[in-house]
Amino acid sequence: MNSRPVQDSNDLINEHLARLSLPQKVGQMTMAERSHVTPDEVKQYALGSVLAGGGSHLGNNTPADWAALNDAYWQASFGDADSPGIPVLFGIDAVHGHANVRGATVFPHNIGLGAAASAELVSRIARITARELLASGLDWNFAPTMAIVQNPQWGRTYESFGSDPQLAATLGEAYVRALQEEGVMACNKHWVGDGATLYGVDQGETRIDWAELEHTHIAPYALSLSAGVLSVMVSYNSWNGAKCHGNKFIVNDLLKDELGFDGIVVSDWNGIDLLSEDFDEAVAKSVNAGIDLFMVPEKWQTFIDTLLRQINQGRVDMRRIDDAVTRILRGKHRLGLFTSPRPALRPHTGDKGFGCGAHREVAREAVRRSLVLLKNDGALLPLDRRKRILVAGRNADNLGHQCGGWTISWQGESGNDTIDGTSIWQAIRAVARQAELSADLSGTDADVDKHDAAVVVIGERPYAEGHGDIRSGDDVLVEVKSMIDGLMNPLTPYGDTLELSSLHPEDLACIMRIAKKGVPVVAVLVSGRPLIVGSELTASQAFVAAWLPGSEGAGVADVLFGDADFSGRLPLPWPRMKSDASGSSYEALYPRGYGLTVFETASQ
Repeated sequence: MNSRPVQDSNDLINEHLARLSLPQKVGQMTMAERSHVTPDEVKQYALGSVLAGGGSHLGNNTPADWAALNDAYWQASFGDADSPGIPVLFGIDAVHGHANVRGATVFPHNIGLGAAASAELVSRIARITARELLASGLDWNFAPTMAIVQNPQWGRTYESFGSDPQLAATLGEAYVRALQEEGVMACNKHWVGDGATLYGVDQGETRIDWAELEHTHIAPYALSLSAGVLSVMVSYNSWNGAKCHGNKFIVNDLLKDELGFDGIVVSDWNGIDLLSEDFDEAVAKSVNAGIDLFMVPEKWQTFIDTLLRQINQGRVDMRRIDDAVTRILRGKHRLGLFTSPRPALRPHTGDKGFGCGAHREVAREAVRRSLVLLKNDGALLPLDRRKRILVAGRNADNLGHQCGGWTISWQGESGNDTIDGTSIWQAIRAVARQAELSADLSGTDADVDKHDAAVVVIGERPYAEGHGDIRSGDDVLVEVKSMIDGLMNPLTPYGDTLELSSLHPEDLACIMRIAKKGVPVVAVLVSGRPLIVGSELTASQAFVAAWLPGSEGAGVADVLFGDADFSGRLPLPWPRMKSDASGSSYEALYPRGYGLTVFETASQ
C-alpha cells in the first residue's frame, strides 16, 4: 500500500527550502480564501495556496475571470524579482465538474457514478473536469471523495461512491490518475472515516474498531496512493473520541509513515478549530499531528502569527516545519508548477471546449448509465414518444434541484437561469412532441382522456454538508445532543426523517392525484441518497432512482423513451424503514447491486 515513487528534483527542493525565511516557510503552509486575500498579500506573506470556497464568485463568473485572478496570484508569488519564487496553488471544489463556474459541464454526483460503476467513465469525467479547470487557469481540485457511506442520514451521502470499499477504490483511482495526467492536482478526502459517523451526523463521531476502520474506510485509499495522488485532505470527524485534525496516529503514523504517503496533507476549511477553543493549542496540535497545509480561509494572518509564536516557544519543532514545506514544494514540482507558464499563457487557458457539446455528451452518457430502475409494473417503460405524456412534480423543470449542492453556490440553490443545461422536462419535450407540462406542476390537470402516461419528478431540494443531515427524533439522546453542540458549525438539518412522504408530502400527493385519475405514473426520484419511498412506490407503476444527474437531463429522457436501457445498480442498500432506535441501521428494501432493466420486472 505504499505510494508509487516519483523522481523528484530533490536538489531544487532543498535549494528552495534553504532560501525561505521562517515566516515564508509558515506562509507556504497557509491557504487563504480568494475573497480574503490580495495578490500583494500573497507576495508579502509568501502564501503557499489560495482557494475559492463553494459559491465564491468573481466578475461574471467566467473561465476568463478565474484565469485572470490566478494569473495575478501567480505573478505575485513567482513572476518578478521581488516575489518569493514559489508558485502559488489555487484550489477549488470541482466535485462533479467545475460546477462553481457558469457554463461548466455538471456531471452526476458521485453517488450516481457509483451506480454506473465504470472506472473508464469516471476517467473520462475526470479528464473533462481537469480540462475545464485548466481553461479557467486553475490547478488543484479537492476531489475525489473516498467516503464509504454507512448511513443515508448523512448529508454528504451523494459525495460518496457508495458503501462498497472496493468500488470506491477503483473509481477513486481512475479519477486521480486521469485528473493528474491532465495536469491538475487531485486530493483524496476526507481522511478518514467520514462516512461512518454516528447517526450520520456531519463532522461527528466515528465509533468503530480498528478492524472496521482499516478494512472499510482506509482500504479505499490504497489504489489512489499507489497512483501517486498528490494531496490528501483530513476529515472533520472524530475516531473514537479523537478529532482527525489533531490525531498524530491517523495523520502522521498511519498515512505518512505506514502507508508511505509523501505528498501534501491539507486541513479542511477551519478544521483545526475543532481541536480547542484555544487557537494556539489547536495550531500546535494540528501541526504536530502532521498536517502540512492549513485551510484557514479568513483568519490566515492570525494562523501565521500563531504558528510563528508556537515555533518560537518550542511547541513546534523546526523539523516538522521543514517536513511540511518540503512536501508542499515536492507537490508543486510534481505538478510541474515551477516549469509551467503563468496561467494567462498556459496552453489550455481560455480553451473554447469549456462546457462544449462533446463534454456534455459524456455527462449525458453518465446520466444514462447512473439511473436505477426499481419498479416497472406492466412494462410501462420504455415510454412511447408518440404518446401523450404529462410531466409533473417539483423537480421536473428545475436544474438547481437536478444538480444538487456544490453547483454555482455551496448549497446549490441555483436555478434554470444560472445553470447551463437541460432540465428533465425540457429533455422530454424535445423528444415527445405531445408531452405537456402540468400547469402548476401538481398534476391537477391530469386527464385519462388526454394523457396516456405521466412522468412525475419528485425528491429532495439541494443541500450540502451538514445542511443535508437527517436528525431523527430518536437522535435526541444526551450524547448526540452533546456531540452536535460541540461541532464547529451546528447547521440546520434537512429534516427529521428519511421518509419522503413526510419530508415532501406534496410529492406523494401529486403521484396519487394523477394515478387516481387513471393515468399510469412513472416516478423519477431526484435525490442525493436513498429515501424511504414505500408509499410513492406503491402509488407508481414505474419508479426510477435518478440521484443528482447534473446539467444533462437529456440522459434521463434517453432511458425513459428507450434509446438506452437501464444499467445502473444501487451503490448502497435502499432502506425500507428504520430498524433500530438509534437511527443507524435500516432494513433494506433493495440490496446493494439491485437494478432492473426494462426487460425485467420485480415485486417489492
